[in-house]
Amino acid sequence: MNRWWKNAVGYQIYPRSFRDANHDGIGDLQGIIEKLPYLKSLGVDFIWLNPVYASPNVDNGYDISDYQDIHPDFGTMADFEELLGKAHAAGIKIIMDLVVNHTSDQHPWFLEAKKGKSNPYRDYYLWADAMENKMPNDWKSFFGGSTWTYDGSGQAYFHVFAPEQPDLNWKNPKVREEIYRMIRWWLDLGIDGFRLDAISHIQKEPWDFKITDNTWAPFMNVAGIEVYMQELKEIFDAYPIMTVGEASGVSSKKAVNWTKEDGYLNMIFELEHNVREGQPGAERLNLLGFKKVLSRWQKDLGSNGWNALYVENHDNPRIASILGDESPKSAKAIATMYMLLKGTPFIYQGQEIGMTNFAFQSMDQVDAQDSHNLYRILLESGSSPEEALRNVTHWTRDHSRTPLQWEGGLFGGFSELLPWMSVNGNTAHVNIAEQEQDAQSVLSHYKQLIRLRKDQPVLSDSTFELILKNHPQVFAYLRKTDTKQMLVLTNLSRKPCQIDLPTRVANKNWRMLLTNVEQSAVEKRMRMQPYDAWVFEEII
Repeated sequence: MNRWWKNAVGYQIYPRSFRDANHDGIGDLQGIIEKLPYLKSLGVDFIWLNPVYASPNVDNGYDISDYQDIHPDFGTMADFEELLGKAHAAGIKIIMDLVVNHTSDQHPWFLEAKKGKSNPYRDYYLWADAMENKMPNDWKSFFGGSTWTYDGSGQAYFHVFAPEQPDLNWKNPKVREEIYRMIRWWLDLGIDGFRLDAISHIQKEPWDFKITDNTWAPFMNVAGIEVYMQELKEIFDAYPIMTVGEASGVSSKKAVNWTKEDGYLNMIFELEHNVREGQPGAERLNLLGFKKVLSRWQKDLGSNGWNALYVENHDNPRIASILGDESPKSAKAIATMYMLLKGTPFIYQGQEIGMTNFAFQSMDQVDAQDSHNLYRILLESGSSPEEALRNVTHWTRDHSRTPLQWEGGLFGGFSELLPWMSVNGNTAHVNIAEQEQDAQSVLSHYKQLIRLRKDQPVLSDSTFELILKNHPQVFAYLRKTDTKQMLVLTNLSRKPCQIDLPTRVANKNWRMLLTNVEQSAVEKRMRMQPYDAWVFEEII
């Protein structure tokens, strides 16, 4: 099997905020086509597209009403096929988001299902007897509130996300046949794989399951899911593609079975590393917790699985703001730390130039439904509007969804019209056009890291060894084979520190490969300034 993805670097595109080519304020497929030369110059090998399917957009495309059509905001199927062809011509593969835990409540299947208990599509979804004021159980959804919505028929339907996103009934063979037919349709079209959204939620516990500690345990990696995952694997194995799963509830040890040589998927995104510290409204990542989670996944998957590496995506704040200090130096240090771990790195749009969080002044500027739900809950619990706004917007996923900053002019070069979401005010000095001309920019540093990964086989095939594991500021590790090793040293804090390297490391002969500061030599005792980052290779 061709495991091309082991030596690849991916780039995640949130299409609505990437580039607006038809000047309606919304990013589109033609905008992606226009910027393929930029992606090629960056050095990435594949694009992961967030959903571009037909959708009412209650949850920004993760509520799909037609799996085999394109939302008109983004273009047409002809536009998609043009993108696929031109990307392939540029040597760039396309990965689609596969959202099959749920559909939109406007999907034809659900519209039929609501017509009555005897409708043949009723069993495409999950229903249980209920009354308007008494749901089948007290389970809570990811978006807040009950997992049940009463529809007036004497029953309620189940949803782990918004009420407009009813969960599919994977126990129904007809549902699975429909899904598998759709998957083959896209693969036969020529796409290069899928990112499987919320895939670990497709199996549910019985409705009388009692929750003890984990609120979401009844629908996170529940026993029996392996049957469906094996069926999906058999489809995927027939194509030369890559698959990556969003699999909350799958521990690092369990992930081996998911991602080993004959596992269900090629890799999964772990959802543990956002270990927060601080008061609500002022939280940051806890570096020691962050480091321990990433290191545990590196160790547990080892040679028996594969990691999908990321520090940003469309569901989290900007890493330059929650771990860095929003300086170019900190963005480079964070990039150095994660890009050289073992696995397939994903870069989220704008991360490569150090984009930062947005200064939200009002809930009117916030789009994410879960943020609005939390704001309402906080107000109902007694928080002032100012306090609720601060607590909600500090960690809202909308920080990652502001338009990509292409240049320093009006609307950041994203569009010629007012964009669907406000452009960050720092676009005048944080933008792609300026950084392309600066050899010391964050963008240039990312390009160097990508080249380094491709030039150094040790970064694909070697083992990972954490050093200085209890240091609260420094993330340092070795990448080793029998004949070669590399040393990565990063201070991911706002304070200087001192480190004492193990003698067996310090006594090697090292050569500098990459840094975000001045040249340095490896010594037993080293002084690191805030966000220093160094990469060395052993001289044999």
